[in-house]
Amino acid sequence: QVQLVESGGGLVQAGDSLRLSCAASGRALSRYGLAWFRQAPAKEREFVAAITWNVGSTAYADSVKGRFTISGDGAKNTVYLQMNSLKPEDTAVYYCAVQWRARLSTVARAYDSWGQGTQVTVSS
Repeated sequence: QVQLVESGGGLVQAGDSLRLSCAASGRALSRYGLAWFRQAPAKEREFVAAITWNVGSTAYADSVKGRFTISGDGAKNTVYLQMNSLKPEDTAVYYCAVQWRARLSTVARAYDSWGQGTQVTVSS
C-alpha cells in the first residue's frame, strides 16, 4: 500500500512561485507514472502535469506549459511541481497521483492512488 503526502501549498501573490512536494512511502515511484491534478471550487478535477521519470517523459496542460515543471527525486521518493508566474486562476487544491504503469496519462481515472491534496491560493 502506497501513501502519498503533498506539501508546499500556501497563499501567494500573482507572479510568485511555489514548489509542491509529493512524498511517497510504501513503494518506489520511479518506475511508474506520476501526475499532479488540481480542483478549484465548483469545478472538476483537471490535469496539470505528468511524468514517467525513468523514461524522462513529461506532459503539461496548456494552461501551465512554460510556467510549471514536474520532476522527481528517486533518492527521496518524491515528486515535485515547481510553479512559477502564478496566476489567480491557478488557485485550487493540488493532488498528486500515481498509476502502476510507466505511462503518461492526462485522465484522472488512469491513476490508482491519490494524496490528500494541498491548497494553493494566488491573490491578485
